[in-house]
Amino acid sequence: MHVIEGAGLVGLILLASFVVLILKLASSTRVRGVDPEWIQHFSISSYRPMERLLSEDDVEFLKSQPGYEPGMEKSLRRARRKIYRAYLRNLGQDFNRLHLALRLAALHSPEDRPDLAGVLVKQKGQFFVSLGVAHVQLALHAAGIGRVDARGLLATLDTMRTDLQGMLPVAMNASA
Repeated sequence: MHVIEGAGLVGLILLASFVVLILKLASSTRVRGVDPEWIQHFSISSYRPMERLLSEDDVEFLKSQPGYEPGMEKSLRRARRKIYRAYLRNLGQDFNRLHLALRLAALHSPEDRPDLAGVLVKQKGQFFVSLGVAHVQLALHAAGIGRVDARGLLATLDTMRTDLQGMLPVAMNASA
């Protein structure tokens, strides 16, 4: 019986830690406004390097080079994870900019869009849960466990960008 209670307690602690992580991520990426020029020039392509940043290909190449030492692999992996974390921070900020622009566009839209409010709330929740999962995957990657996959985060951001482009004239006037 004590094992079940202990496992339940550990699960509850992990769940609470994950919720705290998501809340921290959501609050650390707040934005105050949206620059119309930023909206016009935003592209998901700046995040494409994330898809291969933690790939084993570069590690294998490094291992094949003359003068390779095992400490080099550890340093490369650590540096890549640090860069990946910076990408995740920027991803959260860009998500919030797009989210704010879509909220403003919906607010100033000549047509009533009650469906958009629900979609935006759902997207925000899904995005920050996915962002939390990415941070957990990154921590596990540091321990040599599993892989990190940002495709879901990038897909959400790209969907929002596409939605915003459809409402761009309204968003541009609202954020100016």
